[in-house]
Amino acid sequence: MAALALDIAMYLVIWWIVLFAVLPFGVKPAREGELGHDAGAPQKPHLLAKALATTVLAALVWALVHWAMVAELAKLQAG
Repeated sequence: MAALALDIAMYLVIWWIVLFAVLPFGVKPAREGELGHDAGAPQKPHLLAKALATTVLAALVWALVHWAMVAELAKLQAG
């Protein structure tokens, strides 16, 4: 059970890191800022596509990290 909790925690951390790496892709600021809107806000943020891309990329990174831990190339415990 502890291994499952560790895998879930690692995936969530990796997912958030990948999300912040993916968010700037394809961002174009709105041409004219409307009243009450930030002038630097993206015109079309495409958040669903970025969330899906983040999920796929995070799964690939997690699989690589998980494989490294199973193959004992990387360890979380000392010794």
